[in-house]
Amino acid sequence: MSTPIQNQGAVENDDRGARRANPIDIHVGSRVRFRRMLLGMSQEKLGERLGLTFQQVQKYEKGINRIGASRLFDLAQVLGVPVQFFYEEAPVLEARIALESLPARPDEHSIVEFLRSRDGLELNRAFVRIADLKARRAIVELVRTLANDAQAEAAT
Repeated sequence: MSTPIQNQGAVENDDRGARRANPIDIHVGSRVRFRRMLLGMSQEKLGERLGLTFQQVQKYEKGINRIGASRLFDLAQVLGVPVQFFYEEAPVLEARIALESLPARPDEHSIVEFLRSRDGLELNRAFVRIADLKARRAIVELVRTLANDAQAEAAT
C-alpha cells in the first residue's frame, strides 16, 4: 500500500522561512544537467534551443524552478531522450523509507555523483576511446595505486 506523498510543492519552508527545492525538482534538474553535459552542450546553447536564458536553464538544473510539462517535453526533444529519462532513479517516498532500513553504501552514491560530474564524464569519454586493453588495465591499476596511497596518507 503506498503512502501519499506530502508537500509536493516546488519549495518547502523550514523553521526559518527559507525556501528549498523539492527533491523531485532537484532530481529532474540534475538529469537535465547530466544529459546536457553528456552531449557537450553549454547552458547557453540549450537555452538558445529552448528560447530561454542560460540563467533559466541554471535554475531548472538546480531544481530552483520547476519544469512544466510542455517545457520538459521540449527539453526531451532537444536533448534526444524520452521524457521518462528525467525521472529515472527519482527519489520515491517508499524507496526512501526502505533505504533507511538498509546499511549505508556511501561508495555507490559517490560513484554515481562522480559519473555525473564534468571530470567523471571527461574521464569516461577518454577512457572508452583507449583501444589498447593493456593500456586500459595499466590505467586502472595506476588509479587504484594512487587511491590507496591517498587513503594511506589520510590515515596517518
